[in-house]
Amino acid sequence: MSYARVCGLDASLAVVGGKWKPLILFHLEGEPKRFGEIKKLVVGISEKVLIQQLRELVAFGVLTRRDHHQMPPMVDYTLTAFGNTLARALMPLCEWGTEHRQQIEKVIRAGNAAAAASSSAD
Repeated sequence: MSYARVCGLDASLAVVGGKWKPLILFHLEGEPKRFGEIKKLVVGISEKVLIQQLRELVAFGVLTRRDHHQMPPMVDYTLTAFGNTLARALMPLCEWGTEHRQQIEKVIRAGNAAAAASSSAD
């Protein structure tokens, strides 16, 4: 993709796209968190994927990674000023999801039931 012609939404999704990054940003709002804390808060993410997602967010300048240079190793992640602007931009999306959660979950359940019925028919 050529970034010379990227619209604002494309640029935003380049930074925050994927299943896990919005959740990581949500949980980092307010205070620094260690890797293990983030892993517990972002339910279902593997260690490998969390490492990758954090590296990408650091590369974009959304997070800072601070190594405390101690034993046992201690590293924490914090939203940068740039990252805080992104976290604030995600809040309306979070509110929309909360407002429409029942409808969304109903469709997901129906889709899961349909998928289960179709696979049992095979």
